[in-house]
Amino acid sequence: MPQGKPVTVPDDGLTTRQRRTRPLVMVHTGPGKGKSTAAFGLAMRAWNQGWPIGVFQFVKSAKWRVGEERALRVLGASGEGGPVSWHKMGEGWSWIQRPGSEDDHAADAREGWEQIKRDLAAETYRLYVLDEFTYPVKWGWIDVEDVVAALTARPGNQHVVITGRDAHPRLVETADLVTEMGKVKHPMDVGQKGQKGIEW
Repeated sequence: MPQGKPVTVPDDGLTTRQRRTRPLVMVHTGPGKGKSTAAFGLAMRAWNQGWPIGVFQFVKSAKWRVGEERALRVLGASGEGGPVSWHKMGEGWSWIQRPGSEDDHAADAREGWEQIKRDLAAETYRLYVLDEFTYPVKWGWIDVEDVVAALTARPGNQHVVITGRDAHPRLVETADLVTEMGKVKHPMDVGQKGQKGIEW
């Protein structure tokens, strides 16, 4: 894509403007750092455009206070850009075992997905950030074909970005944009844990 120009122009009967403004499904996956960070950067652009934003975090504890959440909540409440809604689904599961059974976590994830489907049908948001959503799909808690069907049939002009490692092949196939974050080096390789201002 030299100078932002597409390599090919499909013969789909759409004008350049119609093609340019089609809603996208985006997937940020891979073993490298920065998948959620990139999605939240996208949310800041959406906020600047005045778009309503819905953030749905699937396997991060409701007790965690990440910097992006605070920043986007402040921006959303400022009245200058788009409104921001932040939803946490359950107590988190992927890295730290939380109280409650796996069935409880699966039920929380399924209810979160049902809420997203309701919001998609109602066109509640212009941008949906489904953070760490690849995990409940990978674990079989949420049916990938239900996800594909809902994303494919979503009305209006709603963009969706999904983050997490090991994206299901059907998510990759359905998405318009897929970015795989690779890892070359990471401080954890030499025993250094995450730190304030970098990881949260």
